Amino acid sequence: MPMRRESRNHVFGRARPSETGKFPLHITPKRDTHFRPLPKPPGKDPYQLDLKTILPPADYQKIVQKKKLAFHLNGDMGGIKYAVPQELVAKGMEEDFADAKETSNPAFLYILGDCVYFNGEVKEYYSQFYQPYKFYPRPIFAVAGNHDGENLEGDDSLKGFMRNFCAPKPVVRTEAGDTHRTAMVQPNVFWTLLTPWVNIIGLYSNVPEGGEIKPPQTQWLANQLKTLPQDRPVFVALHHPVYSADDHHSGSTHMKKALEDAVTQSGRHPDMVLAGHVHNYQRLTKTLADGGKVPYLVVGAGGYHNLHRVMKVNGEHMIPPVEFKDKQGESVRLESYSDDHHGFLHMEVTDKSIKSWYYAVPRPQEPWSKGNQLIDRFEYDWKKRRYIPNHL
Repeated sequence: MPMRRESRNHVFGRARPSETGKFPLHITPKRDTHFRPLPKPPGKDPYQLDLKTILPPADYQKIVQKKKLAFHLNGDMGGIKYAVPQELVAKGMEEDFADAKETSNPAFLYILGDCVYFNGEVKEYYSQFYQPYKFYPRPIFAVAGNHDGENLEGDDSLKGFMRNFCAPKPVVRTEAGDTHRTAMVQPNVFWTLLTPWVNIIGLYSNVPEGGEIKPPQTQWLANQLKTLPQDRPVFVALHHPVYSADDHHSGSTHMKKALEDAVTQSGRHPDMVLAGHVHNYQRLTKTLADGGKVPYLVVGAGGYHNLHRVMKVNGEHMIPPVEFKDKQGESVRLESYSDDHHGFLHMEVTDKSIKSWYYAVPRPQEPWSKGNQLIDRFEYDWKKRRYIPNHL
């Protein structure tokens, strides 16, 4: 039985999901704060941003000609009070450009929420965003996380995020300091990044525990899934994960329902689901009713110092692959994970497949010369919805 954590009016630490003994991949958590109204979008519906308007023309043409798009993925970046892990991840991503031999240099970094801790304050953007990525040589896109939106009293929710990711034009904000990086021009807090080889639908799952998505974002999501071109894969990126095998947050039943409702309305399931919030790396695979396999990735070890462990079974670490049954009896498999190092993901998309490499970076107490260590890699046929054996 879980330990009791309440006594009269006192509230102590919450129970880990794994203490129930049921090892859930998603739960319906008690709401611990209220939904924050969304700020007015600077762009117009359908809130799409084309990569060709951001990259230099020569760089964009290379992506088209090579028929390949590479990019970095990460989440939960902010190095509040202890910046070393975030700096090591930033250094690792920079080195990934120099080390790109079998792979291609990434065209951008996409952050899966919690860019700035703890409350997305404007004054924290230099130390937690601009300074760590001062030498990152590509654009940086993002969806907002709960810490980006959970404003302090007297401040506006998502003020810092809107200033620095949803600016009307690419201006250099005061908080950018000596980095000279211009603010990104995303058209809304929920938006779609259009590229030649993949379209990425970015959601804002708001502040309450487990996330909360309301109209009009729900209708917009279904419409994007329905209307985006079928000749290239579509990813859904959000902060709160649908599935997670960790012992701290777990996945969110709220997000599972929001996504599945959109799938039912649109008739299309995303080809990959990307999330943060949980401070580790996990690759999970859901088996659809037609037998197709869809990767659900958790990439949340981007720099915040406190990592989250994957849950244990009978006190022992799980050794992947591990089969789970969802609450609805659906099959979800934990393929790989890393919960003791920070790291980043390098992904490449073509018209035929998706390749992915997850790298861990050194711990602060380890020799930094150790460099990036490959933890997980896979190749996925997005048209047939299956992993390609003997990959890479």
